[in-house]
Amino acid sequence: MSTFVVRTPEGTVLADTTDALALHEADHPVVQYVPLADVDASVLEPTETTTYCPYKGEATYSRVAAEPGLGDVLWAYEQPHPFMSDLAGHVAFYSDRVQIEVTPA
Repeated sequence: MSTFVVRTPEGTVLADTTDALALHEADHPVVQYVPLADVDASVLEPTETTTYCPYKGEATYSRVAAEPGLGDVLWAYEQPHPFMSDLAGHVAFYSDRVQIEVTPA
């Protein structure tokens, strides 16, 4: 299993997991969804941002409380459409706003 670590530019660890789900979508790069249990929610705060995807459902967003200049750093489908139910309880990070390190097993 690969290890997936997410840090802010300042070095704060946001997530550390070996259980990320890889989502492959058409012409988009693969997105890794991290289990909420492996995310440090204590450093995050929700924002008012929401979006809707016809395939996955409504997404909510969060930022790093101590680094608000980063903007939204992750999104989650809290109640995804039934055929995407594996995404429930997982979040994905913007790779251009945080540092993502994947170490192969």
